[in-house]
Amino acid sequence: MRLRALLETDALGLELLGGEDELDRGVRGVMTTDLRDPSRYLSGGELVLTGLAWRRDAADSEPFVRLLAQAGVAALAAGRAELGEVPDDLVAACARHRLPLFAVHESVAFATITEHVVRQVSGERAGDLAAVVDRHRRMMTSGPAGGGPDVVLDLLGSDLDLRAWVLSPTGRLIAGPKVAGSAQAERTLPAAVCARLAAERLAAARTGRPGPHRVTLDRTTYSLFPVDGSGRTAPGAGDAREGALSDWLLAVEADAGDWAEERLDLLQGVTQLIAVERDRRDAARTVRRRLAQEVLELVRTGAAPAEIAARLRVAAPVLLPGLGTAPHWQVVVARVEWDGGEAGGGPVARTLLEEILVDPASTGSGQADRVAVAYTGDEAIALVPLPAVSGEDGHSSGGVLAEALLEAVRDPLTAGLDGDGRLTLGVSAAVHSADGLRGALEEARHARRVAAARPGRVCAAGHQELASHVLLLPFVPDDVRRAFTARLLDPLREYDRRHRAELISTLAAFLDCDGSWTRCASRLHLHVNTLRYRVGRIEQLTGRDLSRLEDKLDFFLALRMS
Repeated sequence: MRLRALLETDALGLELLGGEDELDRGVRGVMTTDLRDPSRYLSGGELVLTGLAWRRDAADSEPFVRLLAQAGVAALAAGRAELGEVPDDLVAACARHRLPLFAVHESVAFATITEHVVRQVSGERAGDLAAVVDRHRRMMTSGPAGGGPDVVLDLLGSDLDLRAWVLSPTGRLIAGPKVAGSAQAERTLPAAVCARLAAERLAAARTGRPGPHRVTLDRTTYSLFPVDGSGRTAPGAGDAREGALSDWLLAVEADAGDWAEERLDLLQGVTQLIAVERDRRDAARTVRRRLAQEVLELVRTGAAPAEIAARLRVAAPVLLPGLGTAPHWQVVVARVEWDGGEAGGGPVARTLLEEILVDPASTGSGQADRVAVAYTGDEAIALVPLPAVSGEDGHSSGGVLAEALLEAVRDPLTAGLDGDGRLTLGVSAAVHSADGLRGALEEARHARRVAAARPGRVCAAGHQELASHVLLLPFVPDDVRRAFTARLLDPLREYDRRHRAELISTLAAFLDCDGSWTRCASRLHLHVNTLRYRVGRIEQLTGRDLSRLEDKLDFFLALRMS
């Protein structure tokens, strides 16, 4: 904005005392000060407001004005409340340094002027930035990427003083702002904060509340804008739940609750621009998805191992460029199931599996995606290449372990699925050739069924667990489970309800201690005789004998299935 516009605004109560030839100067900000030397806080272009408390005599005006002129301020506005009139020596000093000088009527608060200037300057910056964003959008949609979301976030920081980050639905940091003055671009946000923001966004989307969503974490307020992409869900599967689980998130460190419509529109434009980059990255996954679909179709139809091996040799350099030898492979199976029994969760399961399997150490290097994921029906299937395997069981530095997949994403995805659906994953052991791929797929599917038998919205199981009795549990029909557990445990639950005897927890501890009286009593902080009394009551109520292996096993399975 120009100084002339300030003078023409009657509500500001400004009177020009000198510098009429300089009224076309631009104003970039405003500062109120009564310091004798405020230059360290000035960057140029400010309207400086002062109550003249720094002035003790006429000699003080010259050095004060000289410092302002050297700092490149736009103008000085002096209040009349302290001295009644602006001193002549200050008027003369401003004339010598060609610094426009205004007098502020005593009835006008400096806060009124500050608010007006900030509002005008912010609006102009938003308009300028909107034009830049629009040009950048056209550039990205019509040709090669123009720097990705990082460029847009840097513009938000430089032009609107807004720090913002782009996050995946699982809370992975995709892009962030640079820190001014740092030698290295710093785009990080603490992982715990990223996860919390993603969880808040998914929880808000699940309730159907429109964005932006405002969240306060550790006294910092963030406004969360969904980055809605296009073409990433199958027809009929594009409701808000699946969209939220697929789309990126723009987190802005500001409270958007009192923003003007112009600024909200600008941020919506920014999200649309980032969505273009999201769609571009999805398109880059097309080759990997097609390779996975072809390999899995060969496996499903019983193709010869030599034919499957040929397709894997094509996939290896795409997923692991520069690898000299054929990799080993793991299979990961994922399924998203909605509580209402809705079908068609394959596309969102594929998106989540691609996100979960991203190598965080390679994010931003172009090598983050090292998996090929396809889907069929409600199931997503990933081929994970491993450059080296240390043993036959697949335990290696490059291997995928079931629980490790969920460490960073469990909380956000639980928030997004809570009350609506579940995500379950199964992980196979590594296989060394195409001959083992069919078995790895079945192994991963069995592991996923084991995960599905567990409580919780987000669960995973690995191949190591398939050598245990838990492999049998997912295949027991639900009505058989309920009848079996009710026959053994309902008498104990009812007794606990009436007498608060803690028989169920005592039984679980006794079995966990392999029937050791002393270890179990120590764990429960009970006398051994008290423990013997409780076990005797369990046997009396159920008609079982906990010294018999068969009865111990029945109780153990009943507790696992309850």
